[in-house]
This record gives sequence, C-alpha cells and structure tokens, in this order.
Amino acid sequence: MKRSPAEVVKRYVLLDQKGARLDAPSFETVTPYIEWKEEPAWGRVVVVQKTTVPDDYREWEILNNLEVVIPVTFHVLGAVYLETATFVQEETTEEVRFHVKVVENFWRIVSPVIPPHVGLKRMVSFAREAEAHEQDKAQRVVLAALIDSLRKVE
Repeated sequence: MKRSPAEVVKRYVLLDQKGARLDAPSFETVTPYIEWKEEPAWGRVVVVQKTTVPDDYREWEILNNLEVVIPVTFHVLGAVYLETATFVQEETTEEVRFHVKVVENFWRIVSPVIPPHVGLKRMVSFAREAEAHEQDKAQRVVLAALIDSLRKVE
C-alpha cells in the first residue's frame, strides 16, 4: 500500500504497451499489479498511441479507503486481429475504468480484464518477430502485409 493505486495502474498500462501480455512468459511481469492469475486467449490486440492515467484522486471514483476506480484514457489507432494477421485502423479514444483495491496489503487491479493494449512500435516488432520465425511462406506474406499496414500508421 506504499504506492498510490495510480502508480500500480500506470505500471500495468506501461508494461502492457510494451507487449508484456502478448506471450505467456512475459505475462509474469504484470502479475504483481493484477488479481487474476491467467490471461485469456485474445483474438485481437488494441494498438495504442498514448495513454493517460490521472494522478489526481479527485478524478477517481473512491469507493472506500481500500478501493478505487481509476479512469484511464487510451488513444487507440486500431486493432490487430491475430487469426487473420490483419490491422484495422480505427482512431478513437477509449476510456477504461480500472477497479483497484487492496489485496493482502497491496494495491491490485481486480477488473476489467481487457485485451492487450500495445504501442504501435512494439506491435510492429512483434509482427516482425512472428514473420522471422514463420515457416509457411504464405503466412510470411500475410505477416509482411500486416507490418506494412502498421507502418503506414507511424
């Protein structure tokens, strides 16, 4: 409880932007900030440009002294659909209200469990890594097209 609940949300969001929830081994880096134990299988990854987490408690919904809701604003560029390896550009602003409460003397995010919200550069490098390790030539072509469509947003 030494940290502000906003610090916990900021760390989680920053790690998510860096791709910590894109694969199972890196998921461990976000576990100190969340209450759920495993990540659902996501069909899409939200590609974000900027995220705003308010430090000012007056912008939060304070439920009691051990529980708050912090509104986080994501500046979304679009989404990558993993099954088809396609990027759909759709610039929008999304607000997610993170429910944070004290669990065993630590602030933890208890909800919602949202799809990964990853920064554009990290999404490009994730797609490049996938392309480099892909054996199927047709799938490499699909991944190359994904990389091109993400680069056009940069």
